[in-house]
Amino acid sequence: MSELYKNIEPNVIDDEMVQKAIEEQCPEDIEKLAKREGIPLEDVTELQLSFRNILQIDNLWQFENLTKLQLDNNIIEKIEALESLIHLVWLDLSFNNIEVIEGLDTLVKLQDLSLYSNRISKIEHMDTLQELQIFSIGKNNLSTLEDVTYLRRFKNLRTLNLMGNPLCENERYTLFVVAHLPDLVYLDFKLVSDTTREAAVLEYRDLTEPLQREAAQAQAQLEEKEAKQKELEYHKAAFVEYLNGSFLFDSMYADDAEAAKLAYLPGVGDLLQEYRKEFVSVCENLFNYGLKEYEKREAEVSDFYEGLHQALTANQQECRKIILDFENRNKTKLDEIHNASTYDIAESKQAEYREDIFQLSEALMTLEMLIADQLEELIEDFKRNIAVIVSTFIENVKGIMTQCQDLENLYHEKLLEIAITTLEKSVKNELEEDLPADVQVLLGDKTAVVNAANISHGIRLRKIDKRGSDLLCNVYRWQISVTEKALQNEADRSHERIKEIFLYTDSLQEELDNMEILDLVE
Repeated sequence: MSELYKNIEPNVIDDEMVQKAIEEQCPEDIEKLAKREGIPLEDVTELQLSFRNILQIDNLWQFENLTKLQLDNNIIEKIEALESLIHLVWLDLSFNNIEVIEGLDTLVKLQDLSLYSNRISKIEHMDTLQELQIFSIGKNNLSTLEDVTYLRRFKNLRTLNLMGNPLCENERYTLFVVAHLPDLVYLDFKLVSDTTREAAVLEYRDLTEPLQREAAQAQAQLEEKEAKQKELEYHKAAFVEYLNGSFLFDSMYADDAEAAKLAYLPGVGDLLQEYRKEFVSVCENLFNYGLKEYEKREAEVSDFYEGLHQALTANQQECRKIILDFENRNKTKLDEIHNASTYDIAESKQAEYREDIFQLSEALMTLEMLIADQLEELIEDFKRNIAVIVSTFIENVKGIMTQCQDLENLYHEKLLEIAITTLEKSVKNELEEDLPADVQVLLGDKTAVVNAANISHGIRLRKIDKRGSDLLCNVYRWQISVTEKALQNEADRSHERIKEIFLYTDSLQEELDNMEILDLVE
């Protein structure tokens, strides 16, 4: 514990401390209000808890929108209880007693991190902080230059402070750091000069070039993985994922011990290869058809929302014209009422204005009913078009999946023929091939051979059926989702629009009524 806090009782972060800190941050004109009514913790974006003798971080989970947190100059020993602060951009934990970097995994938006003047001996456990731009870890116990290479993973890091660590005593310190972190702009509060950068590259070329190659290779692998994932998501959206190849066929034979035994029978290998070729061809046909149908569905959805947008835009323009005409006609009406020479004149003009407001409300509501009817027709057309597209797709998918089933049935029939023929030859000792012992045992019993073939056949058919069923279920779910979304969006829009009309006309009426009350008082 530092001398500053030697005779002071350690604290934890509690509600009273937090509330006091929030109040202290308020401008003077609202400080009293903050003390009296409090400030919702979810509205707090910055919190300063410096110089409070805090030993343990706690009770910050309610600050869900916090972006800046100062916990410097305390006696904190462990980084913890920050998991919920996912919006944190700036974190200051300098001048504490922290020994290990930890507890930062969820702070993925963090850009500025200060761990200056602690007891840290290793840079670690920061992999998720990919947005990090400024990192201060000076005056700690870092002693190994090689530890700095950990920071190469932070592509946005531009400012680094390591000053005051034992590793800085190495005469090659600056060149080593600049060579291994080539994108640094500031090191230890100084601008990295071009001369230093050139000298660093020359000095450590043999070390950094392999690292650069590794980084480039890792980046290429990451991009390839991301591209494959993106492609897979596209295939899933089309409901034909893993149909562009032998994935389904291979899954039908995975972990099927009986099929593996039967594959040893004479002639089955060639039969299986032919079956595989034809089955994969059918799957690829389904895959290509699925992608075309996906584009057709997407085009239908796009056309629908474009038509929706055009109809709404025209309606909104008409509404704005009506409101503008009303405001132009009545912009002096309130002044005329207020300045009327007699009560009768004022009352007459109030009645005229009230009627104008009523007519405005009627006109706006009529337009809303018209657009609601128009959009209802658009949605009904959309639902019919989607139903036709989906129905056609489903029928064709069923036909293609039937081809897969037919190929499986044909293969099964030929397999049984080969199995029976082989069994008969085995009984007569006419087999020319040497078969594995477990296959020979299987051939000793005709019922066992037939059962084995039927079991494998059933497994494959079920997998074909399941893939087809999954595809159809996904299509049905999409159809329901896309049409229900259109209906719900329109219901929400209409509800909000009607509410806007009432709020607008009510505000006009309230303004008129308030003026009437004032006139009566006069």
